[in-house]
Amino acid sequence: MSEGPPQSALRAAGPVAGALLDVSTVLAIGGTLIFAGVMLLLVLAVRRRSGTVNTRWWLIGGGLVFPTVVLVALFFYSEWHRPPWRPVPPANALIIGVTGHMWWWEVRYRDPATGAEVVTANEIRIPVGRPVYFGLGSADVIHSFWVPSLGGKMDMLPGRVQHLQLQADRPGTWRGQCAEYCGEQHARMALHVVAEEPAAFDAWLAAQARPAVAPAASSPELERGREAFLAHRCNACHTVRGVSEESRLGPDLTHVGSRLHLGAGTVPNEPAQLAAWVAHTQQLKPGARMPSSGERIGHADLQLIAAWLAQLK
Repeated sequence: MSEGPPQSALRAAGPVAGALLDVSTVLAIGGTLIFAGVMLLLVLAVRRRSGTVNTRWWLIGGGLVFPTVVLVALFFYSEWHRPPWRPVPPANALIIGVTGHMWWWEVRYRDPATGAEVVTANEIRIPVGRPVYFGLGSADVIHSFWVPSLGGKMDMLPGRVQHLQLQADRPGTWRGQCAEYCGEQHARMALHVVAEEPAAFDAWLAAQARPAVAPAASSPELERGREAFLAHRCNACHTVRGVSEESRLGPDLTHVGSRLHLGAGTVPNEPAQLAAWVAHTQQLKPGARMPSSGERIGHADLQLIAAWLAQLK
């Protein structure tokens, strides 16, 4: 799956981002015209050799009438064009909970078929054309949720739930980023939002609600990978539904093989990169809560674990 265009607020992909982009463009153009006008008046004043200036009219016009007209016009324009924000979610909204951790994202959905909670990490999937109402919180310090192509950003505060409504108008993948400095690996706290057609999204959510698919009996290599995952106590921090559900300290890995990246956008999610991530976590993302396991887990077991995790889709 393509990663889509670069992270940019100038590539609006939904009504919220479009409204913000339109208002920003009008402000930038208006500011440029005002600056150019002031510079023109400055040049004329410097070159003027004689005559008098009616300072009263200039003060009234430039200091009172002009800013009043401009500010009133901007107020009504921004009110007319503001994003479709509501204090409560629209009736047809998809509700997603996102919790910021140092330095990854925990994402929660509700399975419409069973009502069970579906937990993923570092990647958000949404249906095209449907408003998405986010409940945003933090497990440790202040983070900030920001996907520039879909809308504005919102701080994520410990002990408090903030809300943000976004929507994608077309299928695609957009990069987001924590927008509040939150520690050593703030710059590597990225996430990706994947917008799909409603039917594809429903199928994805139904698949995510199921436990991890057990390795086929004809694949002893994958079975050894599962055994190595448990033997080396990876399950002490990571949940894999249907295999281990002991801890939620780290990201839920139930369907980790279906995600685009590892380590919150640090490296692409490929089998070789997955093994390298487990072996050299601190070299790839210094300060992450997960230790490097290259010296603790042998090369053969690392490859087996990586192969088993990669097929969890």
